[in-house]
Amino acid sequence: MTTPLGPANFEDPASDDAPIINEPRLWVQRGWTARVIKNGDDDGWAVEMIRDGQPEPALVGPWTMGRDKKNPKPLDSAAFNTLVKTASEVVLRHEQQLLAAMHKTVSVMVNDQAVRVVLDIVPDEDEPHALLSAHNPDGTLMAQVKVRPDFKLNASSASAWIASGCGRPK
Repeated sequence: MTTPLGPANFEDPASDDAPIINEPRLWVQRGWTARVIKNGDDDGWAVEMIRDGQPEPALVGPWTMGRDKKNPKPLDSAAFNTLVKTASEVVLRHEQQLLAAMHKTVSVMVNDQAVRVVLDIVPDEDEPHALLSAHNPDGTLMAQVKVRPDFKLNASSASAWIASGCGRPK
């Protein structure tokens, strides 16, 4: 997973030795590359934003035609800044969605106390698994077991797991 990007991160300049390119169809600056490309679907143009070190663009969108209606409008500082902000927000939302998919929490009542049950998926290539844990209202760990990464955590499965003594679920 990449480092989370927030408003502070996309505003920070890259290191002094990072190349800066400001050409009409290519801008490289602050850890991002903006490249105006021919749109394969029609006669128009598109712009792709690629974060340094990433193989795929974080954002691809339509790009404005120039005055001659044939060539693309050149990139400029304002457009690049807007593209960096938009692409950073896309990356941040993607990372938040991935984190939410890898970490699930549900609370269940046990003896009139709210017990928080957590499922953390561990994306290990050799042995993918998840850790199922129960926490007292004060946050202390009650129990933790290793489960399959596709374990379905919901209020019913959490209650059944706790009622069974927090052993390895079937």
